[in-house]
Amino acid sequence: MQMTEDKLQLKHVEITSDFWQRYRELVVKEVLPYQWQVMNDEADISISEDPQNNGQDKNSHAVANLKIAAGQQTGHHYGFPFQDTDVYKWLEAAAYSFNYHPDADLRKITDNLIDLIADAQEDDGYLSTYFQIDAPERKFKRLQQSHELYTMGHYIEAGVAYYQATHNEKALDIAKRMADCINRNFGLGDGQIPGFDGHPEIELALARLYEVTQNDTYLKLAHYFLTQRGQDPDFFDKQLAVDGRSTDRDIIQGMQEPDLTYFLAAEPIKDQQVPQGHAVRVVYLCTGMAYVARYTHDQDLLDACHRFWNDLVKRQMYITGNIGSTTTGEALTYDYDLPNDTMYGETCASVGMAFFARQMLNLDAKGEYADVLEKELFNGALSGMSLDGKHFFYVNPLEADPVASKLNPGKSHVLTHRADWFGCACCPANLARLITSVDHYLYTVKDRTILSHQFIANRATLANGIQIEQMNNFPWEGDIQYTVHNPQQEAFRLGLRIPAWSPKFQLTVNGHADTAKVQNGFVYLDIAEATTTITLSLDMAVKFMRANNRVNADFGKVAVQRGPIVYAAEAVDNQQSLGQYQVSPGDTTHYQFDQQLLNGVGVVTVDAHRAVTDDTTQALYTDQDSNQETASLTLIPYYAWANRDEGQMRVWLNRQFQ
Repeated sequence: MQMTEDKLQLKHVEITSDFWQRYRELVVKEVLPYQWQVMNDEADISISEDPQNNGQDKNSHAVANLKIAAGQQTGHHYGFPFQDTDVYKWLEAAAYSFNYHPDADLRKITDNLIDLIADAQEDDGYLSTYFQIDAPERKFKRLQQSHELYTMGHYIEAGVAYYQATHNEKALDIAKRMADCINRNFGLGDGQIPGFDGHPEIELALARLYEVTQNDTYLKLAHYFLTQRGQDPDFFDKQLAVDGRSTDRDIIQGMQEPDLTYFLAAEPIKDQQVPQGHAVRVVYLCTGMAYVARYTHDQDLLDACHRFWNDLVKRQMYITGNIGSTTTGEALTYDYDLPNDTMYGETCASVGMAFFARQMLNLDAKGEYADVLEKELFNGALSGMSLDGKHFFYVNPLEADPVASKLNPGKSHVLTHRADWFGCACCPANLARLITSVDHYLYTVKDRTILSHQFIANRATLANGIQIEQMNNFPWEGDIQYTVHNPQQEAFRLGLRIPAWSPKFQLTVNGHADTAKVQNGFVYLDIAEATTTITLSLDMAVKFMRANNRVNADFGKVAVQRGPIVYAAEAVDNQQSLGQYQVSPGDTTHYQFDQQLLNGVGVVTVDAHRAVTDDTTQALYTDQDSNQETASLTLIPYYAWANRDEGQMRVWLNRQFQ
């Protein structure tokens, strides 16, 4: 009997992976309580070393802003105009955590927070505390920099997640009233604002609200914001002319300076050939495009999704999945411009790439999307938080030196230790909500096929009682075992991803070798028996990776990768300077799992050569090759660097040519 699509829908996914269980419990026990203290100004923190300081270095005040807007206390707004979003992303992370770790004390806090947000919301549905407290006459008047729709979009996402986790109707009602307020104010009708927010976010949020309410109004509004962007290149300028061009009128200093490409608003999306501008804006916009295109079948948006994806992944992405090459505007630059020691690689951009990849999987069953999602989960995004859950990276370099960060102004944004918090604190809660929702990222159901594309051990239950159990010790070992229980013996297809990093693999089904061919990164199995056992063995050999020759920063260098994990050398494990080491793809490597190190990590050691120098006598320039000695270079997973003594780090290693 052929199974219908609705019977394949996922009901529940329980994460059983040791690796991810630790992180998910860490978020519940340490991250959420710590962040709640910070946002209530109760934590003893220092945020003076924020890489984008902007003077917001006293405290968070995020909860206090809501209390002032609700009339529960007096005072002025503090922080950025989007300060509310720190609270909303935290609330969303907490909502996801209830699905695997119910906590009565946390639930009381979050229910009270919903009540506070409801009290802060105005009668017409508007909620953005900066404007409510200090600039009520300027609502929607300076959208280039106001972040009003961005802010409300983040609540809408949180409200949807909270409703789905707790069935709290008030949480969803706040979101609907916000969306209705926006719908009344924006559009091409008489008296409406024919514009959009300078920072995309509302588009993907409205798509999520549509999913849970099935109200077409929200989907149409999301589509409007996407198709209206760039239609009138003078829209922001017209608003500035009315609201006041003086920089004293700026809500965020310096925001008049970037050109329209920074906001992805120089031309309509359908005409934009490559993603440019602020990296987080890019990936949030892309996520919204993919989301809305799936429901509306808008071919222009679909084409833009594929154009932007190809350019990001093939020409503007670091080996760890990070994007954003420059601190100036936290932005993308141009194809193959991927410096390692001055890069930005904002944590939020990696989280956003995970969002984008997930939505692309909903559009097309292609392994490359899942490969990038995996790259973000195990490298680019995860590196944004320390192993104790209380220190964070905003910037994620691939090469760092404390001396350079201290003495070179061009590298001052590169921290070599994680910070307590940031004045612009978008990243910590963004990463928390990704980790607590990672169970949503393991499977994609499409065309009566269920794709298992992430090797994170779990037990999944489908609507018709089918259970899929995946067991492994990933990412340290590559043997992936599945047991599929199909009590009704209904036929369906199961797709298993074959990662690009493992072109060699072995597959057995019910004890027999299977020679299924790879199709767009997946092998497909027809499942009809009551019980099916599957073993997928992946190639976990240590690999020396090289960049495209057009990447000047990495020419003559190699990076070490094993499975999905990108490795880094740290000074704490190796004699400095790390730039004096050379390795060759022919060198011997050794892998060992160390349970006592960094909460348990796989360690790679590589035979190497190191330049012998005498700093007191050697000339600055010479025509002689430096002497070399044999050495051993120790590498740890990139995500775990900067959890011990502060020192140099690098991912790309000098290659020795023989």
